[in-house]
Amino acid sequence: MKFYSINNPTIQTSFKNAVIAGIAPDKGLYFPESITPLPADFFENIEQFSNQEIAFKAIHQFVNEDIPDEALKEIIANTLDFDFPVVQIEENVATLELFHGPTMAFKDVGARFMANCLGYFSKGEKQDVTVLVATSGDTGGAVANGFLGVDGVSVVILYPSGKVSEIQEKQLTTLGQNIEAMEVDGTFDDCQRMVKTAFLDREITDHKKLTSANSINVARWLPQMFYFLFAYKHAKSKGKELVFSVPSGNFGNICAGMVAQRLGMPCKQFIASTNVNDVVPKFMENGIYEPLPSKATISNAMDVGDPSNFVRIRHLYQDDFALLKEHLSSFSFSDEDTRTAMKAVHAQTKYVMDPHGAVGYLGLKKYQDSEPNTYGIFLETAHPVKFLDVVENSLGLSPEIPPQIKKVMGKEKKSVPISSYDDLKHFLLADH
Repeated sequence: MKFYSINNPTIQTSFKNAVIAGIAPDKGLYFPESITPLPADFFENIEQFSNQEIAFKAIHQFVNEDIPDEALKEIIANTLDFDFPVVQIEENVATLELFHGPTMAFKDVGARFMANCLGYFSKGEKQDVTVLVATSGDTGGAVANGFLGVDGVSVVILYPSGKVSEIQEKQLTTLGQNIEAMEVDGTFDDCQRMVKTAFLDREITDHKKLTSANSINVARWLPQMFYFLFAYKHAKSKGKELVFSVPSGNFGNICAGMVAQRLGMPCKQFIASTNVNDVVPKFMENGIYEPLPSKATISNAMDVGDPSNFVRIRHLYQDDFALLKEHLSSFSFSDEDTRTAMKAVHAQTKYVMDPHGAVGYLGLKKYQDSEPNTYGIFLETAHPVKFLDVVENSLGLSPEIPPQIKKVMGKEKKSVPISSYDDLKHFLLADH
């Protein structure tokens, strides 16, 4: 299968080259040339398949020309070696817990899948690949963990100083080996801008082979559809129309869910739940897309003012606003709304939501106000311990710290402070 640039469909390449390049030469995001629905009996009998079998069937058409079946099965086995439980919260409301992986965030799936693909592709290659990535929180830790020790791959992670949680920072600054953390004096949008500029800087790309591990990379983005399919396997027996509410920052996760729907997964609606960074909710109201500088919130992984992947969502629906509205709702919530939801759910059920999951819960409840006879699943995208100060301040309790987190807490932070694109360029061009 070919992948083409959304900006210019005549620019086409293979899955392998799309993964290694990260972004198309014209700055466009890569998109698969076709999405062929899976047979109807796959969804009718989905309970009979293991998670690894479901993932293999879902991703196969996109990668099979570049990755043989046995290698793909091994990549999936290495990616999906933890659980994806669906936990009932109240009637017609459940959460899909995506934090049981090594860095306790949903990005473990995409980061590990991409790392395994890049490791497979780099065997026998003479030139190392440098993974350059911006993070607003969890991407950095997931990418660092997924790529740690992968031969032929070095990783440079940019994160906004003082705008990620202490645990998130520890997860991306303490690993060493082939992982370098760049602490940027600025916002996530500044980090993302620097990364995009580097990809287009011939002085760097003539010297280094760069790729991105943000959800702009097809190998990070597409495998996120796996856990929507796992959740459907659970929800199918409920006998109600299914809706997903996804806490949304860069919009890769919800877009991957929409690809799962395009593969044939029954789903009535996707709900993009955001914090006060409400570019998409406003677009869904008035059809005008107006990027804005990001604002800092307690759900910091969603502090994105110009979400990269929303262009993929629009492309998936041929930029037909009426058609998009049939599949997507979007709501925005304040920090006060988020804390109130965390408190209410804990008081009623003892379930501890992280602030991102709480935004997802709020979006689902708002949608169900007008569609009460739906079965809703909101995504709990990170373990609450990763936002310890918010959870402690909101709920007056401290979640038990899991072993995945304990092992990084005592380690020394090592980061390179930078304040401009020139600082990043100098670092990338220097021999380390």
